[in-house]
Amino acid sequence: MSTPLVVVITGASAGIGRATAIRFARERASLVLAARSQEILEQLAENLEQRYEIETLVVQCDVRNHKNIDSLIEAAIGKFGRIDVLVNNAGYGLYGRIEDTPEQAFRDVIETNVLAVHHTIRLVLPHMRQQGSGHIVNVGSIVGKRSWPYHGAYAASKFALTGLTQALRGELAGSGVTTTLVLPASTETEFFAKAQTYSPEYAPAPLGPVQKPDQVARTIVQSVRKPSPEQHLQPLMRIAHVLADAFPGLTALASEIHYRLLQQHR
Repeated sequence: MSTPLVVVITGASAGIGRATAIRFARERASLVLAARSQEILEQLAENLEQRYEIETLVVQCDVRNHKNIDSLIEAAIGKFGRIDVLVNNAGYGLYGRIEDTPEQAFRDVIETNVLAVHHTIRLVLPHMRQQGSGHIVNVGSIVGKRSWPYHGAYAASKFALTGLTQALRGELAGSGVTTTLVLPASTETEFFAKAQTYSPEYAPAPLGPVQKPDQVARTIVQSVRKPSPEQHLQPLMRIAHVLADAFPGLTALASEIHYRLLQQHR
């Protein structure tokens, strides 16, 4: 009987993180579930343990606090002795025109969506390198490839995550450790309801195709079995990114039209 994978998931209490935990539980993985809500995590862990007969570890963690991340990784290694998969899923949305977005709000979204991921990877990688194996999943966004009006700060954080993952991929050559950037489109979660907004005329809402959290979770699990550099959840968006790079003028025009239409409703 093979040893269960040990999977660490940040932002595991809801949405994509919760769906990912359920997917890995079906695979009989041992789970380390991290989020700010201890009570919700404990309920999830209890359900998964009873249903799938797996081991879990719940760690209350606000990824903006790097000491919390330190405790998370220390607890995971302390209980299971290894980490096979890291899913950097924790993050949030921030919307508004660039001129309306406060500097501190911009700093905060970078802290959560980028710097927390960087810190977590730095802590996990030495263990994976020593094992000679491991997989890191960074949950990005389609706006980490092409931005849009009112998405400036959030898109900047996801562009940064794209660049970080691309660099990491090359640096892992020959280590036995792999990484995948997962690029969801809009997902049916509480993401938009909880997003911060700084321009009153803009109401956060799905942009483009919408998918369910389980679709993203399935892709994340598949990336462990068959690692690939990037995973688009919507094939049409991959084509759209290629066309946008080939015809940047058309993309700029579409962006301007979208913005002007929104301005008419101010």
